[in-house]
Amino acid sequence: MDKKRHDLDNRYMSMAKIWAENSYCQRRKVGALIVKNNMIISDGYNGTPSGFENVCEDEDGLTKPYVLHAEANAITKIARSNNNSDGATLYVTASPCIECAKLIIQAGIKRVVYAEKYRLTDGIDLLERAGVEVVYLQPDEE
Repeated sequence: MDKKRHDLDNRYMSMAKIWAENSYCQRRKVGALIVKNNMIISDGYNGTPSGFENVCEDEDGLTKPYVLHAEANAITKIARSNNNSDGATLYVTASPCIECAKLIIQAGIKRVVYAEKYRLTDGIDLLERAGVEVVYLQPDEE
């Protein structure tokens, strides 16, 4: 990877981590940015849908089933804008799950950069199968 791209990846990932701080979720805060032509065209963090209370976990500490992932929030914001994500890069602070991977593929995102590995790899596996470039930004690289 060339140095300029690597430096940009680190900067955008730092911004995604800051964006994750907006999440009201207690168990895990995840942030995502969609970048196209070196412009941030969308952002997202994990949380409840618009109009819902900002409480992500139930009384047992489990994530409520309707909580949106950061990637899903960023992708669905594109649908309400004049932008499109065709050929874009998604920066996300945690590796995408299988459901988000499907959305990423359908949104035409061609590159995914993530910072934290999850125990399940089915999302990453699906992205790679679809020909999406997947980059793990290791903590010591930041």
